[in-house]
Amino acid sequence: MVCIIASYFFTTWLRYNDRRDYGDKTLHYMVCVIFLLVCSIYTFLADWNRDFVIRGYVKELFYVLRFIAVMVLATLVVVYFLDWTRILSRFVIGNFIWIDILITYIGRCLFKKLLRGHITSENNVTRVVVVSEKEYMESTIKRILELGERVGYKVVRAYCTDCDGPKDEKWYVGDVHVHYGIQDLTSRLITDPFDEVFFNTPHIPQGELEDTILGFEEMGITTHYSLELPSVGIANAQAEDFLDYPVLTYSMNRTSYKRLFIKRFFDIIGGFVGLVLTGIITLFLAPVIKLDSPGPVFFSQTRVGKNGRRFKIYKFRSMYIDAEERKKELEAQNEMKGLMFKMENDPRVTKVGAFIRKTSLDEFPQFLNVLKGEMSLVGTRPPTEAEFEQYNEHYRRRLSMTPGLTGLWQISGRSDIMDFDEVVRLDLKYIDNWSLMEDVKIILMTVGVVIFGKGAK
Repeated sequence: MVCIIASYFFTTWLRYNDRRDYGDKTLHYMVCVIFLLVCSIYTFLADWNRDFVIRGYVKELFYVLRFIAVMVLATLVVVYFLDWTRILSRFVIGNFIWIDILITYIGRCLFKKLLRGHITSENNVTRVVVVSEKEYMESTIKRILELGERVGYKVVRAYCTDCDGPKDEKWYVGDVHVHYGIQDLTSRLITDPFDEVFFNTPHIPQGELEDTILGFEEMGITTHYSLELPSVGIANAQAEDFLDYPVLTYSMNRTSYKRLFIKRFFDIIGGFVGLVLTGIITLFLAPVIKLDSPGPVFFSQTRVGKNGRRFKIYKFRSMYIDAEERKKELEAQNEMKGLMFKMENDPRVTKVGAFIRKTSLDEFPQFLNVLKGEMSLVGTRPPTEAEFEQYNEHYRRRLSMTPGLTGLWQISGRSDIMDFDEVVRLDLKYIDNWSLMEDVKIILMTVGVVIFGKGAK
């Protein structure tokens, strides 16, 4: 859209310069508006950016030519029926076409390079676990590594289904360690950071792998099965290509990248606004926290984010500095059923800490995590590493979505909920029914919860 505007205004300047014989100036620029409208509608309906990252530069030129041809023809049809042809300049339209093609193609090539650099970086790359038969293992890994360099895929683990070599004999394909056997595979991978699993096992009966597939489904992990796979569970199934492999993909969280883009856009806006508020609040809270008890103003802790990624979460300190050591002494007084620790009158909480917890002021530094992309404004609760190490496949599915500053659990009682399984149920309900409107609803309800202090302790 930027290229369209720049091209149209530049060719208008070339044609008229200091002259003002546009005819009807308003209608002249309304033609540019029609270009933009057609551009938006075509992009939305045709979804022509779907394979933007993987297509080469020659194919990109073809797509740009086709896009601009459709846009120009559709615009000319609209202009004809609106009876605006009398104000069209052939000089402007003719030069607009080739200039727009040129700068659109250059702009998209530059953006493609930047985007590939972003999605292939260590923080953003999609981590893949490969499960394959021995005869296909090496070719499968090499193929994924070769194509993955362009589209942001990285093989982090590999498991051979029909290998019976000695455990002390290590097999590597490039830098990828190939493990022998897939017994209890999902339980072995519960605490490992990975995003997707790819099965390439054409000679193994599908029924023999059904329990493993169900295990990954329970964890909320997207699973690709080469060729064909019977329907299992409640995951959404879709036939598609995975790095040139025909697969049936089972995913619990299939959604439009456009909606995810909008969600991230509002996270960035909210993160900036939240950090400004955090700075103002810090001016008042910092001296009070320091006077109340010795120690730093801010508290950081390693938490587990989307699909097992570790990150540092930030809060205003609400406990004494020896809180983690004293937690072991209080385990027997845990009032929460399950993996989380909760006490109504936790002796580790300072006087100021009790206030900022009640008002949720301690959560404001987490806007930094939101801005960094480690958290979202709305999501699930990020567990501690100690909690995560005790997870089963069902609990792991809570991490199939980016954790949030607030969520369904927070607006449903927070500390009033005393069963970890209820927390999991609410988080999975949010994941399975996620929508942008649901996020808006939760944010509005969170404001009410914070103002009235419902369930905050």
